[in-house]
Amino acid sequence: MTHATRVRHLRTRAQFQVLLGTRAVARTAHFALHRLTAPTQTPDGASLFAPAGTVWLGAMTPKRWARRAVTRNAIRRQVYAVAQNLMPVLSTGAHLVRLRSAFAPAQFPSARSDALKRAVRAELLQLFAPGGIA
Repeated sequence: MTHATRVRHLRTRAQFQVLLGTRAVARTAHFALHRLTAPTQTPDGASLFAPAGTVWLGAMTPKRWARRAVTRNAIRRQVYAVAQNLMPVLSTGAHLVRLRSAFAPAQFPSARSDALKRAVRAELLQLFAPGGIA
């Protein structure tokens, strides 16, 4: 798989902070999507998202909204899998998917159930849909 056909993951604190400083472009019941299409540079002139023209993606799953590590990791894996499947239609630039509320433990008692995976996937598809929910 070449760099042009895969989603690059956000790695640095600066990358996450720049995206968190932007307004959410789409929201669902549990997620918010932040997007940055213009190139951004660090104070020393280096680009935060090089190479340009690439799809960058990050996933934030705070302990506040997903207590168990297995749940946080399962949600992150779903975010990256959905984005990889949508790679041809995603706009170039940086995207950050942020978990903004908890999935009800009464509805999803298992930390990593198939029902939770389906619910997360459906909501992520809704989040990435053109126009999204704002």
